[in-house]
Amino acid sequence: MRKILIVGGGYAGFYAAWKLEKKLRRGEAEVTLVDPRPYLTYQPFLPEVVAGSVEARHAAVSLRRHLRRTRIVAGKVTAIDHTHRVVTVQPADGEAFEESYDLIVVTAGAVTRMLPVPGIADQAIGLKHVEEAVAIRDRLLTAFDRAAALPDGPQRRKLLTVTFVGGGFSGVEGFGELLSLATALLKRYPELRRDELRFHLVEASDRILPEVTARPGRWVVRELERRGAHVHLNTLVTSVEDGHVTLSTGEEFDAELIVWTAGNGANPVIGGHTDLPVDERGYLVVRPDLRIEGVPGAWAAGDAAAVPDLTVPGTRTVPNAQHAYRQGKLLARNIIATLRGWEPKPYVHHSLGSIATLGLGRGIFQYKRLVIKGLPAWLMHRGYHVLAVPTWERKVRVLAVWLTQALFGRDILSLASVQRPREAVSSEASPRAGGTATRTPEKPAVVAAG
Repeated sequence: MRKILIVGGGYAGFYAAWKLEKKLRRGEAEVTLVDPRPYLTYQPFLPEVVAGSVEARHAAVSLRRHLRRTRIVAGKVTAIDHTHRVVTVQPADGEAFEESYDLIVVTAGAVTRMLPVPGIADQAIGLKHVEEAVAIRDRLLTAFDRAAALPDGPQRRKLLTVTFVGGGFSGVEGFGELLSLATALLKRYPELRRDELRFHLVEASDRILPEVTARPGRWVVRELERRGAHVHLNTLVTSVEDGHVTLSTGEEFDAELIVWTAGNGANPVIGGHTDLPVDERGYLVVRPDLRIEGVPGAWAAGDAAAVPDLTVPGTRTVPNAQHAYRQGKLLARNIIATLRGWEPKPYVHHSLGSIATLGLGRGIFQYKRLVIKGLPAWLMHRGYHVLAVPTWERKVRVLAVWLTQALFGRDILSLASVQRPREAVSSEASPRAGGTATRTPEKPAVVAAG
């Protein structure tokens, strides 16, 4: 039986495995998927996780629950040796081991591109995974609680200052949703004033949202500024050490929350730990039918691959969810075609347009010259993504959360303490301030859990 190995459980990898399960004949091939995370992250929902409009668990799709005929290996592929048809897998615990295959599908995705800006590695949070979206939301809610107990001053101003670096879709959507949440929170915090909020969006180029044309992009800037945001174009962040943000324009301020969304970079495994062909940027070189150029038995798709865009000759497909989802499904069909002696088909997809949420009830959509703004675009955004998120189970759960929110409003509870579960036990077991903890040697200390 042929062994198909899929590296990465993102959009392309998940959909390739899902479709292979449905289309492979019994005994035709076995599928193995390797990924360090046990779920697919539906990244378009991360900005809404930030705002509390979608539950964190509902933006993730369990691999083991939905890939029932695929062998799931929890680990990170650290090297690909296609000459000998093996990959090296490093699990979370234990020694690395080798996994053999006959056909390989590389859908490892991209990684957050970190630039050598002082303080970024220590201070900034990304927006590529569910854990990061939850941390951003909890950090903001905790900052509001802390600021409300302080008098006006530098520390309070810092707690109410947020900085996003990067004006692509991920950055703008996360920024808009968090700004919407912060504005709504003011109703619950009478101690805080609207003019104390400081939201900064920093973009190195002269425009945001490069996927839309210039005019809608300028409208988004005006809309964010109308809501009190500060949008810095043609500006670089030169330092964020200790939360002190310094811009290339000379402006400086302190920020409690710094979010880094300044683009993606090539996966380091693909760029430096494989004998498969890569381009100058570190992406796999593939043909239009998603076979890796000149390498039998190797396929690739998604953000890890430089897929030719046949609708615009001479270019490559944009690394986004829309393409990865469709490439994953085509991968499965093409692999089955080659197993059965048929010719694989090239990937051709005409864009459905670009759509972004800018906060509750606000959005923008563009398809060619058609531009829709405000509430209609926001409703289209929600409608499209609830249809696109994989599995009916997830669609129903997301719709239920949206209905609950429409009836009762946003949930503004922060659970930042769950990220440090031992702190509660440590604080309860330690002596109280101003007193001395004593106990008799005959009776053991008891810690009560409440």
